[in-house]
Amino acid sequence: MSDSVRIVEVGPRDGLQNERTPVSVENRIAFIEALIGAGLHTIEVGAFVSPKAIPQMVGSDQVLRGVIDHVGNEFHVLVPNEKGYEAACASGARVIAVFASASEGFSRANINCTVAESIERFKPVIARAKADGIRVRGYISCVLGCPFDGEVRPQAVVDVARKLWDLGCYEVSLGDTIGVGTPLKARQLLRAVAGSVPMAKLAMHFHDTYGQALANLYAGMEEGCRVIDSAAGGLGGCPYAPGATGNVATEDVVYMLEGMGVATGVDMAKLVAATNEISRLIGRPPASRVASAMNAKGRVG
Repeated sequence: MSDSVRIVEVGPRDGLQNERTPVSVENRIAFIEALIGAGLHTIEVGAFVSPKAIPQMVGSDQVLRGVIDHVGNEFHVLVPNEKGYEAACASGARVIAVFASASEGFSRANINCTVAESIERFKPVIARAKADGIRVRGYISCVLGCPFDGEVRPQAVVDVARKLWDLGCYEVSLGDTIGVGTPLKARQLLRAVAGSVPMAKLAMHFHDTYGQALANLYAGMEEGCRVIDSAAGGLGGCPYAPGATGNVATEDVVYMLEGMGVATGVDMAKLVAATNEISRLIGRPPASRVASAMNAKGRVG
């Protein structure tokens, strides 16, 4: 395996937007700065979405402005439509993310439109971003299963991934939103999608509902995928999938990679300290096994 893996930290957005307890702008900025201090370079910091739909992301403009000047870091924000795009641009965004689902049921429940309609919605967003020199990352939800439609055909994922790639997304993140995937299915999916989008331009975004995320990531790495989305402390969940837990924990990913000889540049003690603070603010312990173990041993200040 190559010794180069890029971690995209999604906790400040994908994690916190699914937590019941809102976190203030000031505390979100402090969380992001703590993650930067721990050695994470690519961080999704907020979402320019309706405050009625996702009140946890209110103030994303202030959060982005509060961290944008950190040199050597890349900050992503989620943008669902042109209104969100304009707000993101006004706040200094240099990288945005758009999202679609591989399943019709989830698309209707999550954003109240078909998969095809969702792509039509963000076509003008991507076009404007390209004209403005802003990079666009694409997300696909429910790539290994859907809480409404059940099993999702790999071809459905391939079709959406190809559209995102053809529209101009520089990278496509494949999301096992409800965490039902297993290593063989993850491997087969990546092979299928890599027929339309280069493997080097794919990312793995796996939730850990059934405890399979690390195994799925390892299987994906064996196939050549080198980008991993994760959330400090295993933050998050899915409001449209009862029982679904958060993203694979960044601590657990770092521990696995370092144990494989893959240098991450992440200071584990500082990362766990950041996780402990955000966990205190949302009122629940970290889902990360590594954080729990280190806290039990008293290895974090």
